[in-house]
Amino acid sequence: MNETSSSVVEISTKLQRIAKLAHDAPELAFTTLAHHLDLAWMREAYRRTRKDGAPGVDGQSAHEYAEHLEENLERLLTRVKSGTYRAPPVRRVHIPKADGSQTRPIGIPTFEDKVLQRAVVMLLEPIYEQDFAPFSYGFRPGRSAHQALDALRDSIMGMRGGWVVEVDIRKFFDTVDHERFRQVVSRRVRDGVLLRLIGKWLNAGVLEGLELSYPGVGTPQGGVISPLLANVFLHEVVDVWFASEVQPRLSGRASLVRYADDMVFVFEREDDAKRVFEVLPKRFGKYGLTLHPEKTRMLKFARPPWDPPSGGDDSGGDSFDFLGFTHHWARSRAGRPVVKRRTAKDSFSRALRRVKEWCRLHRHDPLQAQQQGLARKLRGHYAYFAVTANNAAIGRFSYEVKQVWWKWLRRRSHRPFTWSRMAALLDRWPLPEPRIMHRYGT
Repeated sequence: MNETSSSVVEISTKLQRIAKLAHDAPELAFTTLAHHLDLAWMREAYRRTRKDGAPGVDGQSAHEYAEHLEENLERLLTRVKSGTYRAPPVRRVHIPKADGSQTRPIGIPTFEDKVLQRAVVMLLEPIYEQDFAPFSYGFRPGRSAHQALDALRDSIMGMRGGWVVEVDIRKFFDTVDHERFRQVVSRRVRDGVLLRLIGKWLNAGVLEGLELSYPGVGTPQGGVISPLLANVFLHEVVDVWFASEVQPRLSGRASLVRYADDMVFVFEREDDAKRVFEVLPKRFGKYGLTLHPEKTRMLKFARPPWDPPSGGDDSGGDSFDFLGFTHHWARSRAGRPVVKRRTAKDSFSRALRRVKEWCRLHRHDPLQAQQQGLARKLRGHYAYFAVTANNAAIGRFSYEVKQVWWKWLRRRSHRPFTWSRMAALLDRWPLPEPRIMHRYGT
């Protein structure tokens, strides 16, 4: 076994020990964790850090950092241990939201900061993974959005319909109160080195254009550690409260599915749904969070009274969106009411806008390069949205992508580029055809 493999095994053993201690002592607050941060740990953190991200405020790429990797990691570790490490500002960019009318701010840390954040995540994750609820799915090892979607569907089908409460936190990452957050984190982790690092990341400046600011609230969305911190905070705000205080007081069955700050409650009884819906603003307000008054709503999602034998796929009743899909009642092949999913309109529009922009920017690239780029985008779209009963939506997306490509190829030359020529091009450079990749019972 070489030195690298030996280090990986040793780190894995340490992580298992931390996880076991956290599992066996759920009330324990860890006071000594930073001693695990050594050069081998930092090398592993570097290995786990994505290398293809955009550079931060220092403009340094992962490739440039790797040119003097050992020296850089040693200097980083020295600054962390001595307390002289200063979190650099994050570079803020804006990406379009689903509706296209607004943008979402994303913070881009420096590559070195990403490595250090990954090292801290490696320490904290095995602790909090022992605490997190089974109905929490976002940004956790071994869990995915499709598992959250399946859990939601199973819950609704198990109750044979009911009442759904959609929760939308207004600007969650921009409004997290730092002091409340520190209080939540310190219940499980009281290592001074780690708490100071987290505090530095919370207070790091934000560089937008040429303007540097220091917000007093919020955590930059886009950092390596941000998803874990969000889960830690929302575990206290929502998950523990729902499991220990809400469910025992309800008259009927209820469930919660949470993916980071996206969450849906399902209730068997209307009176239970109303009680929880009315108290939600107060619960979130206690932690300095505000619910969006229009996007947070309660709706009836009852099982339609269809007669079994007729078959077909007629939709009925209300619908709601979660994790990019519209959830609705429809008929199964046997004619029974089942919950199905189709690509949400805003998700479809957003994905198609990205393809249009890509085709515009790359219209003069060689045809093979364009085909390869569009093929990657289609495969990525199918990998998420190609679920049972969503054939129409993914088929339409495939069609629209071909139309967009044809449009921009026509614009790059004065010579007429007819659809027959486009069809011949697709025969030579075919795009992946849609096929279902995630199946569930119908």
